[in-house]
Amino acid sequence: MIRYSYMLLAAFLLLGTSAFAQEEQTEERAMGHENTNRFRQLYNEMSTPNQYRTASGAPGHAYYQNNADYKMQIELNDDTHIINGFETITYTNNSPDDLEYLWVQLDQNVREKDSPAKEKNGGGVGAVSQPGSFVGSYMKSEPFDGGFKIEEVKSNGRSLNHTINWTMMRIDMPQPLKAGESYTFSIKWNYLIPEHTVDRARSGYETYKDGNKGYIIAQFFPRMAVYNDVEGWQNYQFWGNGEFALPFGDYEVDITVPKDHLLDGTGEIVNLKDVYSKEEMKRWEQAKKSYDKPVIIRTQAEAEKMAAGKMKATQTWKLRAKNVRDFAFTSSRRYIMDAQAVKFPERDVMAISIYPPEGNPLWEEYSTKAIVQTLDTYSKYTFNYPYPKAISVHAKGQGMEYPMICWNYGRPNEDGTYSDRTKFGMISVIIHEVGHNYFPMIVNSDERQWGWMDEGLDTFMQYLTEQEFGQNYPEAIKGNDAYPSRRGAPSKIVGYMKGNQEYIAPIMSNPENAFNLGANAYGKPATALNILRETVMGHDLFDHAFKTYAQRWMFKHPTPEDFFRTMEDASAVDLDWFWRGWFYSTEAVDIGLKDVKQYYVTDKVTEAGKALLARYGITDPSQIQAIYVVDEDSPEFTEDMRGKDMLEASPTLKEYLMDNFTPEERAKIKTPKFLYKVVFEKPGGIPMPIIVEYEYADGSKKKVTYPAQVWRKNDAEVSKAIASDKEIVKITVDPDLETADIDTDNNSWPKAKKLGKFDKFKNNAKGN
Repeated sequence: MIRYSYMLLAAFLLLGTSAFAQEEQTEERAMGHENTNRFRQLYNEMSTPNQYRTASGAPGHAYYQNNADYKMQIELNDDTHIINGFETITYTNNSPDDLEYLWVQLDQNVREKDSPAKEKNGGGVGAVSQPGSFVGSYMKSEPFDGGFKIEEVKSNGRSLNHTINWTMMRIDMPQPLKAGESYTFSIKWNYLIPEHTVDRARSGYETYKDGNKGYIIAQFFPRMAVYNDVEGWQNYQFWGNGEFALPFGDYEVDITVPKDHLLDGTGEIVNLKDVYSKEEMKRWEQAKKSYDKPVIIRTQAEAEKMAAGKMKATQTWKLRAKNVRDFAFTSSRRYIMDAQAVKFPERDVMAISIYPPEGNPLWEEYSTKAIVQTLDTYSKYTFNYPYPKAISVHAKGQGMEYPMICWNYGRPNEDGTYSDRTKFGMISVIIHEVGHNYFPMIVNSDERQWGWMDEGLDTFMQYLTEQEFGQNYPEAIKGNDAYPSRRGAPSKIVGYMKGNQEYIAPIMSNPENAFNLGANAYGKPATALNILRETVMGHDLFDHAFKTYAQRWMFKHPTPEDFFRTMEDASAVDLDWFWRGWFYSTEAVDIGLKDVKQYYVTDKVTEAGKALLARYGITDPSQIQAIYVVDEDSPEFTEDMRGKDMLEASPTLKEYLMDNFTPEERAKIKTPKFLYKVVFEKPGGIPMPIIVEYEYADGSKKKVTYPAQVWRKNDAEVSKAIASDKEIVKITVDPDLETADIDTDNNSWPKAKKLGKFDKFKNNAKGN
């Protein structure tokens, strides 16, 4: 049987496998090189596991996090637009370290008159500008002078030394705070609230046409910075793009506002009977039992009546929240409110929408529906929503999130009409901002350092939620086969990924250093996770791993490595190549067809066969029995080879089957009628599975996926031998556009004919 082992070796090599090509590569690199293989381990890029964060991606046995509890008295002056506050902070040091001082964040200082954030970007004089942009750039009025005015910092009645470094304030304690101990101190402060519709603030107030204000108040109090095993004290100043890193704690907040205001915020209102009318209380109790539709708590007519009155008297709303990382609230006399209960195993959750008349009829129709869908979908893929409520507040031009409450845009025209763009934009932003309760309000990643960990994961979940919303509310997407998601589908990120590399940063970049934050932190990571779920891992493996990550790190502070490691640990899928390509680089996906050849079997010795055998020390082909293959460009090819059965074309092959298999075994062996070599190329940097659709002469099709590891030994091109009973007439790479391939012109064989400008014009005209 030795002769047949030689024969099979020769046939194996002649069919165009990659083994020989790899040998040639090795010889060319004989001088040596560093490991640049895209499938190498990610050890150099990732931090070393330790007692705080394990190699599996789970919290370690020594994991800790510090806590900050707040008691606050807040007064909002509706005439001066000033917030006055007094807060008492109890900070608990659960770390193993003695802390010499404490750091507090003063994020409102980004709006100081001379804030360096206003000069952080370069840029010259534009050749053309819209009027508003020109006025804003070159005809500025007196700058808004915001920022915290710190009146006192005390502990036990004694003033504490403190140093303000722009958006950070250091508190110097009399002695270090030892491990396991707590420290209580107070801060008295005030600041001027910005008009967010004018200067694009994340919070502030809007002035309505009747002169009343709608307040969305956040970052409104000095907040403790995070101290952890990764960064020590969070010390990255707030420049405006990177959002927030905050510890968990309990909040007791009393807020005094005009008596005719409707207010809500983070936590439960514990004096509801004091601040709601009897009719509002009755409706609230009805809403707590309404699981299928919202109940109006304050009607539009009632809101408009309140707006006309403008009471000067005040009342205090008392809110209490446990285990949250932040606090925000909204207040206005022009607010309408509706609410609906959402059932979870542990408790019912109230889905609440708050909006001025300007939001109707759109908000009354869709806001609470979007909240309910978000809670249902996100909980299914992560964990059951643990808080008592989720609030969506209508605020012009806004999209921002806080525990249990968020601001969202989407305003109809003055006559109440609205476009699909406005409708879907509103639904999408509500899903996105309510979804932030999960990432990062509960899975508490460091937004200041890693914007994609909250925005990207949330945008991915937003995509899944939008699609389920479309299925559950088909009347909302009439005219569309599915919800028209703006981000998430692979095709949506292609334009960004094939753009100018000078203006693209890796996902693993600080938000302040990204050129296009929307694409970099939202769109690209969401697309990557969608591809990971749909194409690389599959739903079952991905969903289990993603849920494992969410549940491991709920109410904790994860890092990117914790996410990457958990996704692999819980799925048994090695994804180092995927993280490197999608998250650590700016490379793109481009896989195409380089060549397709049909082969014919023969016993005749070929020149290519002789050359290959010689490399293995076989100089006389007659010493072995071998099968040779030729394509139509081979000098040995003849026309009579076409259509010939393989056993007829190669007596050697027929003899081998007769000598080595019983009649029963031979009956099970399939003899292909066609033999092809398909060469795939990869002009793009990111390795991805090769998804191929083969179309046959009889009209049938077959879809095959070759794993990404097919590129591990040759990053430029890969060949595949295809033995088929049917003639292949067409081959398409990535037929369903699953991989964000930036160039589909090289995805077809025979090569698709490019349309000229006139042909494109005709096709577009037909489409219209």
